[in-house]
Amino acid sequence: MTPTSPIWDSTLQKTNEWLKALGRELGTTSASRQLLAFRSVLHALRDRLQPDEAAELAAQIPLLLKGVYFDGWRPSATPIKARTMEEFLTLVLRPLPLGTPADEAERFTRAVFAVLAERVSSGEVSDVQGMLPAELRALWPERAAAL
Repeated sequence: MTPTSPIWDSTLQKTNEWLKALGRELGTTSASRQLLAFRSVLHALRDRLQPDEAAELAAQIPLLLKGVYFDGWRPSATPIKARTMEEFLTLVLRPLPLGTPADEAERFTRAVFAVLAERVSSGEVSDVQGMLPAELRALWPERAAAL
């Protein structure tokens, strides 16, 4: 057996903890579904934030999920102007498989936001929420309501 790096072992463990937390929120043990939810919501959120704030949020995400978060990012094209819940959820839905019910986008968003609220510092959650219109802040769990 080939030894692995402590950094790699640590990020695998942290990533699995985040995925399991999301799985509990979504009621699924499917790692594929968990990653799909993280990717679609994190990309929509990342693209909605100012680049500096997007990078600050990334600093608190495990290394493997950070790779998912930054995959395909074009900071010069952000922030996008998704001002309503419908516009934001459309961004979440866009990368999901064709035929995914629209209500899945909201379910995924609420679940990912719950995991972020649980695992990211309250100060960073407040900073992220502060960049969102009230309609989008409402997708965060009450325990994260900082504004």
